Amino acid sequence: MASTLPLARLGIVGGGQLARMMAPACSAHQVQLTILDPEPDSPAGQFAHAQIEGALHDSESLAALCRVSDVVTFDLEDIGADILMTLADQGMTMVPSPEVVKLIQNKQVQKQHYQAHGIATAPFMPLALDATFETVEAFGLPCVQKACVGGYDGRGVHIIRNRTDWDRRLMTESFIEAFVSGGMELAVMVARNAHGEMAAYDPVEMVVDPDLNLLDYLLAPARVPAETVEAAQALAKATVASFNSPGLYGVELFLTAEGDLWVNEVAPRAHNSGHHTIEACVTSQFENQLRACLNLPLGDTALRGAAVMMNLVGEPDYEGPPVIEGLDVLLADADCHLHLYGKSLCRPGRKMGHITWVGSDREAVIARALAQRDRIKIRGAESL
Repeated sequence: MASTLPLARLGIVGGGQLARMMAPACSAHQVQLTILDPEPDSPAGQFAHAQIEGALHDSESLAALCRVSDVVTFDLEDIGADILMTLADQGMTMVPSPEVVKLIQNKQVQKQHYQAHGIATAPFMPLALDATFETVEAFGLPCVQKACVGGYDGRGVHIIRNRTDWDRRLMTESFIEAFVSGGMELAVMVARNAHGEMAAYDPVEMVVDPDLNLLDYLLAPARVPAETVEAAQALAKATVASFNSPGLYGVELFLTAEGDLWVNEVAPRAHNSGHHTIEACVTSQFENQLRACLNLPLGDTALRGAAVMMNLVGEPDYEGPPVIEGLDVLLADADCHLHLYGKSLCRPGRKMGHITWVGSDREAVIARALAQRDRIKIRGAESL
């Protein structure tokens, strides 16, 4: 099969770190990358062929991106899905479909979708704004309140254990779901092309920062038996199949103390839980996202060894231009890989980069990562 070059013109709605990390795959395959982002010199725009400066919900900006692209994909969900559906109806190829993005934008609709398709998920209940504490007690405590829209990176999530927590609840459209205690959080990245071919990565074990309520670090492979690996991959594939759209999906799962697997939520894009694949897998999540967008055969998802991926977030009490400390520690370790996201301002808790440690022995990699982590900091240049 002969193909003309450049292979394609790819547009990405959103110019954050996920689009930035897709740039090397685009470069390697001679794919012309154009970014839409409101911020000049966005993290991805620094490496793209071109950037359109515009709002992600603006019809003119989204149409402008489509005019210079053969296929459009996304690096976040907070975009104008309705506008994109109209553009797709006019013939623009989008991966995944904007209908899937719209579904996923509302976490309660997401949960209802899983329920309707027989996909195991934690018990949940819509929460009216005028609901009482007795309603939540009857559902079962503790439970987790989640905003239907707008929540990400720990925002829009509130744990309710007692009446005091209830008094501090989120005053927005939301639902509650069962709190999973004593279990484990897993994630499986799944790529699907338009031919229906699917490729699932090995499940990773996610350790969440209890203060920031976002991923602190992940372990690959997860410390679970082989039958759980197979079950997690099967559930993740079934979830992706239910969307009936090509793309790359990050499927977050709960493994309960009883050994049950429940789908938590899905990201229709590259995901934090797949960053380790750049060094640790035969084919990275970003290359498989590109292959899914272009309907190419999917790459081998096998792990080359063990990995620990840790988010590098802004230190408390500082903001401003980023300052990194401990770079000498990283450079002294040949199996440690730093990825900085090119963000011009560092704020407390903001994702500024990630670090991946790799090796042949999982426990040794974990020990090395945990020993080094406190020596590596990123912060703003100015004290708050």
